[in-house]
Amino acid sequence: MPNQSSNSMDKVLTRKSKKIKYLTAGGSIFLALMLMAYFSVNKKRSLNVAAGEIIIKTVTKGNFEDFIIMQAKAEPLHAMLVNIIEGGSVQEIYAENGAIVTKGQSLAKMYNPNTELGYLTQETAIIEQMNNLNSGKLNIRNQELELTKDLALIEHDYNNAKRQYDMNKRLYDKGVISRNDWNTIEENFRYQQERKNNIQLSIQKEKQTNKIQIAQINGSIKTMEKSLEILRNNKQNFLITAPASGRLTSFDPILGQTFQAGQSIGKIDLMQGYKLVAEVDEFYRDKVAVGQKGEIDHKGTTLEVTVIKVLQEVKNGRFQTELAITGTNQPALQLGSSFGIKLSLSARHQVLLLPKGAFNHETAGKWIFVVNGDKAERREIKTGRENPNYYEVLGGLKAGEKVITSSYTDYTEVEILNIN
Repeated sequence: MPNQSSNSMDKVLTRKSKKIKYLTAGGSIFLALMLMAYFSVNKKRSLNVAAGEIIIKTVTKGNFEDFIIMQAKAEPLHAMLVNIIEGGSVQEIYAENGAIVTKGQSLAKMYNPNTELGYLTQETAIIEQMNNLNSGKLNIRNQELELTKDLALIEHDYNNAKRQYDMNKRLYDKGVISRNDWNTIEENFRYQQERKNNIQLSIQKEKQTNKIQIAQINGSIKTMEKSLEILRNNKQNFLITAPASGRLTSFDPILGQTFQAGQSIGKIDLMQGYKLVAEVDEFYRDKVAVGQKGEIDHKGTTLEVTVIKVLQEVKNGRFQTELAITGTNQPALQLGSSFGIKLSLSARHQVLLLPKGAFNHETAGKWIFVVNGDKAERREIKTGRENPNYYEVLGGLKAGEKVITSSYTDYTEVEILNIN
């Protein structure tokens, strides 16, 4: 009995030991699989790169200045257009582009047969009207002369009648002549006297009327003379002259070339200094203002410039800005020469600076690879303002850290770079 009982207990213990062994082995396998799955899921993707394929730069702390670089051309500070007054074709050219000219100097001559014929027709018509008015004035003078002759004859008749009246009155008083003869003499004297008074009054009124008419005629003639003078002066508009003294620019007419009235044929540089004209991207439209300072390099010397005008019109996504060189000693610039201008948009501030690079095309400034030894790990960052050289770092980086600034085209899905 004791032996049977002992064998029975040994068998039970053996079964339990195998079950625990199986459970332990299964748990170990399951744990291993879980660890493998975890590391598989959480393993960072890496890529081996050669050091010569990347550009590494250092994050620094320094003065950040918001500025833009733009190209500008030298133009005259003040210029005057040379405009065509009478349209036509170029008949003669008297000056060359770039020449120094004086005010009133002949530059070119235009020709337009239709306009000249029109001038000739108008001139003929005005002269004909002036001749007609002068003829009318002469007729009035002749009428006055005839009236004066009539008055002289009437006064002669009156004087004869008065002499007879005076002489025969004494004879009549003495009874030498009859009553009938005296009445005839007296009536003739009265007639001649009334006739004389009437013609004198008529001549007086006629002269007053003629005086008004002649004044009107003279006024009309004077107006026509002015019109004729203007018309003849307009003929001189075919001759193009310099409106001011200075250097003739943009002047390249060709014989026979046709220009319309009001069209510009050139410019006069008044030689009162220069300005720099630049086209700027409309992105900076609200950042560029009159009074902002900048600088250019001229023959190894840095010159300060100031914005003097910002044009409102935007063409093809760009607007125009004019700048003047500051200072009394103005350099002799060559018109049309190009300059690179560094224009300051803000004051300098101490910030964390991240050098610019091609990496930003893929990251938009939201992440970057930070170098640590022979590895570079992807890190989230935050950037602010930018200028042509730097980004302003607002978070994610510290001064002295090294970063990769070259292109990330092949690294967008990678988290660690192994630098060989």
